[in-house]
Amino acid sequence: MNPHPPGASTRTHCPYCALQCAMHLDTGADGRLSARPADFPTNRGGLCRKGWTSADVLTVPDRLTRPLLRKDRDSDLVEVDWDTALDHIAERLLALRAESGPDTVSVFGSGGLTNEKSYALGKFARLALGTSQIDYNGRFCMSSAAAAGMRAFGLDRGMPFPLTDVGSAEVVLLAGANPAETMPPMMGHLSAPALIVIDPRRTATARVALDNGGLHLAPRPGTDLALALSLLHAVRVQGWVDTDYVAARTSGFEQAWEHAAAWWPEQTELLTGVPAEQIRAAADLLGKAARNHSAYILTGRGTEQHAKGTDTVSAWINLALALGLPGRAGSGYGCITGQGNGQGGREHGQKADQLPGYRKIDDPAARDHVARVWGVDPDSLPGPGRSAFELLDALGTPGGPRAMLLFGSNPVVSAPDAGRVRERLAGLDLLVAADFVLSETAALADVVLPVAQWAEESGTMTNLEGRVLRRHRAIPPPEGVRTDLEVLSALAVRLGQPAERFPTEPDTVLAELGAASAGGAADYSGITPERLAAGEALHWPVRAGQEPTPRLFLDSFAHPDGRARFTAVAHRPAAEEPDAEFPLIATTGRLMGHYQSGAQTRRVPELNSAEPEVYVEVHPDTAARAGLAAGDLARLTSRRGHTSARVRLEPTARLDTVFMPFHYAGSQAANNLTNPALDPTSRMPEFKVSAVRMEPAPEPDHGPATAPGR
Repeated sequence: MNPHPPGASTRTHCPYCALQCAMHLDTGADGRLSARPADFPTNRGGLCRKGWTSADVLTVPDRLTRPLLRKDRDSDLVEVDWDTALDHIAERLLALRAESGPDTVSVFGSGGLTNEKSYALGKFARLALGTSQIDYNGRFCMSSAAAAGMRAFGLDRGMPFPLTDVGSAEVVLLAGANPAETMPPMMGHLSAPALIVIDPRRTATARVALDNGGLHLAPRPGTDLALALSLLHAVRVQGWVDTDYVAARTSGFEQAWEHAAAWWPEQTELLTGVPAEQIRAAADLLGKAARNHSAYILTGRGTEQHAKGTDTVSAWINLALALGLPGRAGSGYGCITGQGNGQGGREHGQKADQLPGYRKIDDPAARDHVARVWGVDPDSLPGPGRSAFELLDALGTPGGPRAMLLFGSNPVVSAPDAGRVRERLAGLDLLVAADFVLSETAALADVVLPVAQWAEESGTMTNLEGRVLRRHRAIPPPEGVRTDLEVLSALAVRLGQPAERFPTEPDTVLAELGAASAGGAADYSGITPERLAAGEALHWPVRAGQEPTPRLFLDSFAHPDGRARFTAVAHRPAAEEPDAEFPLIATTGRLMGHYQSGAQTRRVPELNSAEPEVYVEVHPDTAARAGLAAGDLARLTSRRGHTSARVRLEPTARLDTVFMPFHYAGSQAANNLTNPALDPTSRMPEFKVSAVRMEPAPEPDHGPATAPGR
């Protein structure tokens, strides 16, 4: 009997951002799925255009259903059976490992993988491959906020409170976040508060703020840290510091104040371009709401994706602590997680320095605990490896990995200095990509493994609030397609592991993940299929036999003394400043209709037709000085590469700044320009500030290169 007859409906969650909006997937008479919204706290019965069209991704014309293999770099990819593909991978991995040691093999994961797959991938790397060389694309997303949260609070959970709490606040400050375009259903929670938006651009979110009595502060890209210091300065001078809270619940204020003391609003205006009166007005708006215990500060990628992103987020947290927001009902600080499982993906072992439960891989007690769950000697586990860009940049170099297994990521488009990353990947002895289409990265691979998609398998995700939820399978995968768990199990057995060590059923993996995370910061030991099915709001930590934790820090912070830590941070310039040769600042961001590298959304006709090619947003005067008008094709050049983009004129844009969305590939890739300079703590690249020049480009002889793949 067909388990998914016409008319069947499955309640599940969207495959895209960390809101994890609930939806119903309905099976039509032709067996195809269509999506409609379901009620859930984050989306409250709404979906964005990506969610409405999400089922279309499952049936794109170039969906892969058989493994592809090329016998050498000069050959094309050809279809083969699974045994041939997996045998080839295992044979090459074993040979490379025998020649050069386990760290010659590397793994690159994704913030879009389920918790079960994230956990299994980390376990596979450490046990089946024995390698330390594993990281994931979430390093490019939330890592700066995670590092800042850890040092301030002793624990990182993006939002340590339910999103629904934000809707009752008087004021919300959004630093480098544009949810009106990136997470439209979130705006339902931001309709009542007055918004203070920190963004170089007059985004859709900034317009909402201005239309509803809020503020838009537009700093020069790369100066957010100075602006945050100046707001702390204004808050103290204007009398809004919660001195009782600071004394009772924090430490280090005076050391942090030493750096903020010099940032008078007039001084800050000279650097950032934000008028002093706006800084003072923002401090008053926040301060009055904080006095009523009714304010939130939320950060996003715009303020985090910098070579000083961790310090910048620490400056925003310092502001929140001075106002007495974190760990107090009705107020707080939070990071708006981006990728669907950006939170869970960074908790259970696919980061270079991490074991399940948010444990550190160089902590002997953590190694002992996880090794017992895995049934191995703790000394057999490798140590920390390279972070994401450092790993990609080391590929094929002396002492670097010669092979990479890649799951759910497309770094040829999403990594900084994309041309360099493409060269590194193309130079490997073995590149394996598990994907559902021939993405730009998969097109370079020696072996491509067709894997199931979000509606074709079950598993858990952890949304931006730290809430663990269940995605349900609506339909089986196409014939010939396997799940990532099945791929990892089959490879592990070929590499000499016992089959029972790598189960393929998500619930079995979840139970093991619970045991491995038990006692850790991100404790999932109390999360069971039964509790998920009952609809409990399971915000971690959820310890076995205990209630979940929707609101963290109400009694104390996670440091041994229970206090939050101010961090003394000082402004410093961006890693690269404009000059006579490259006089403009390029910054990147997202569009409503596309997601991440665009490998999914550029294949959906409705979404692709709305935004079929990359554009550069620029002030009319800046465009005119470059000899460009609306609709012209511009060539943008940085010290790393070139990008071609259509000109869109925006009168509210800063004269010194151009903006490009990063969802496009090839000659349209914004990341051809971006700077791989890394934050010293989080290892986050400097995506948001690149020095560029702009000039007219010759029109191509053919249409825009928007088709994904080769």
